[in-house]
Amino acid sequence: MTTGSRNEPTRASHGRFLGVMGIDFPLGRNQPGIVRFIVATVVAVVASLLACAGLAQLGVLLFPATKGYDHYAFSDYGKLTIIGVVLASLAWPLVTLVSSRGRRLYFWLAVVVTVVGFAPDAWILYKGQPAAGVFILVLMHLALALITFPALVFIAPQRPTPARSTEAVGR
Repeated sequence: MTTGSRNEPTRASHGRFLGVMGIDFPLGRNQPGIVRFIVATVVAVVASLLACAGLAQLGVLLFPATKGYDHYAFSDYGKLTIIGVVLASLAWPLVTLVSSRGRRLYFWLAVVVTVVGFAPDAWILYKGQPAAGVFILVLMHLALALITFPALVFIAPQRPTPARSTEAVGR
């Protein structure tokens, strides 16, 4: 068996993965419009901050022992929310740079990032933070994903692949 044939299954599996994720490198032909992207990012940040504020209040209502919990302070979750949502928003035009069907890839990236985002919650739970407080922080992470993903893909949708002109096809 030659070295090239041994790599064939690997290349084929990479090709299938790229196809399933829609990675076809349109390189800018399908990116969302800049104004809509900015609006979507602002909507995602504001809605995420409101959701986190509401969840922090809900946490105190459901679990009165968490009143005064450091992580419920706007100064704590606010800056992390803004940074996280802005970074997630910046990922959308990057995804559309490599995929003409970016919604699927962006969805799976959002799932992975959200799951990885639970690591700090697990760490502070392990270090002795109250489980009720950490539960609300987990809900905050989920809220960010549930707000940011649709805000970006629906408010700043990926532009469709430009159709080939009839002149180019006829030649």
